[in-house]
Amino acid sequence: MLANEAVVRVSAFGLTLTLLWVMEYFLPRREQPKRQWFRRVNNLLLVVVNSVVLRILLPVTAVVTAEWAIASHWGLLNQLSLPGWVSGVIAFLILDLAIYGQHVAMHYFSWLWPLHRVHHSDRVFDATTGIRFHTLEIVLSMLWKVAVVLILGPPVVAVIVFEIMLNAISMFNHSNIAIPLRLDALFRSVVVTPDMHRVHHSIFREEHDCNYGFNFSWWDFLFRTYLPQPKEGHREMKIGVPGLSESDLSRLDRLLYQPLRHPRNDSESSSD
Repeated sequence: MLANEAVVRVSAFGLTLTLLWVMEYFLPRREQPKRQWFRRVNNLLLVVVNSVVLRILLPVTAVVTAEWAIASHWGLLNQLSLPGWVSGVIAFLILDLAIYGQHVAMHYFSWLWPLHRVHHSDRVFDATTGIRFHTLEIVLSMLWKVAVVLILGPPVVAVIVFEIMLNAISMFNHSNIAIPLRLDALFRSVVVTPDMHRVHHSIFREEHDCNYGFNFSWWDFLFRTYLPQPKEGHREMKIGVPGLSESDLSRLDRLLYQPLRHPRNDSESSSD
């Protein structure tokens, strides 16, 4: 199953990114700077580094943990006599809530923010922003998902689907795609749209401390972290982290080193 999972995940990643790039080219929401390939290539290289490090440091992934939990009859869902699809839906929802909670923690705790800041420091909001995460944040995220899976004991298929969807939706809701406003309003009642999540990447703290959801928008509505629109409008709003030099924003080695940097006015962009 693991070999097939890798093929499915890589295929889904490639198809999703390609489709979003085409849509960003023909249906852009915001005017983007020219010559974005260097930044995009380095964002993709960060994905490669993260995958290699995960394979070396954490051979036990969320999927492997789910397989062990099923075989060992471990976890809450394995103690209940529920239909498989019901367990799968419950597991997907709880995993999505767990990622919402992780995202809030990355903003709330000052010792986690420098890692997450690598994601926010991208001054161009497009599909590759959705895969631009520091390696240590990816490792911590996997450990968190492993812990949740251990407690839950979810179906293996549910975990695989969640991992694929989390990756694809992250690229989608970071994409520079123009969605008609009425359609966006309909979509965001269930899922996080690019316009909804773009607010979260504002340079203003009151805006980036909101709209934390990745898959479902419900958590932001439920926990009152939802903000409909940026005060400067989507086309004019400023994105990124103030105080970082241009050299810290794109090159792979600079992205990996960036958490050790101290932006001049980082107080605008982090919580205590």
